[in-house]
Amino acid sequence: MNDKIDFVLNTKTIENLKLYSELLNKDFSTMLDEALEQYFVSEQEKLIAKEQNATNLDYDEFWDGVDV
Repeated sequence: MNDKIDFVLNTKTIENLKLYSELLNKDFSTMLDEALEQYFVSEQEKLIAKEQNATNLDYDEFWDGVDV
């Protein structure tokens, strides 16, 4: 799948893309794909940690003070 998305990058980011493209001999698309993949992994780890922190109560702690 080769979908197209339009977005704007600031000048500093564009300069860095050009610099690292030359240094690493990679095209912009490859670098952005690699960077976004790292970002998605990082964000997924944060979401999992947040979810685990939200559900780490045992049964008694969860229901403490609730009248059924």
